[in-house]
Amino acid sequence: MMPQKKNADSAELIRGNAAMIIGQLDQCLVMMKGLPLAYNKDMQLDKEIYLPAFKKINMMLVIMAKIIKSLKLDKKRLARSIKQGFLNATDMADYLVKKGVPFRDAHQIVGKAVLSAETKHKSLEQLSLNELKDLSPMITEDIYDYLKIPEAMKKGIKKEML
Repeated sequence: MMPQKKNADSAELIRGNAAMIIGQLDQCLVMMKGLPLAYNKDMQLDKEIYLPAFKKINMMLVIMAKIIKSLKLDKKRLARSIKQGFLNATDMADYLVKKGVPFRDAHQIVGKAVLSAETKHKSLEQLSLNELKDLSPMITEDIYDYLKIPEAMKKGIKKEML
């Protein structure tokens, strides 16, 4: 019906089911919140929540494994896409904070840097040192070590793993 569609419906359904499972977890937590020190007969009702959730999670894992196994990445397109969207903006803010700039000020500076880069059809790392220094005198040549996309990706992956 929609031949142009490239995203898998199954991945969307997994995302939706994950939300439902979070709701089921919330049901169990609410059930447990009022437990007294003894006589927890009400906890027998948790099976009505857990058992279908476990079945659904298992199904989701099987489907997601198949999706990942059949996934084909267009590395050239991915490399081009990574340079869009200012992936390294957070790293620039971190850089400024490490230099002693309060985060709220760093946030404003990075916002101005992104706006400047967009206006000039550049990425952050393509802005000259003078263009960056106009935004903050705290910026020095070492900013470019923070703006390297591969480094930003590594930092992002490490943050996600925490």
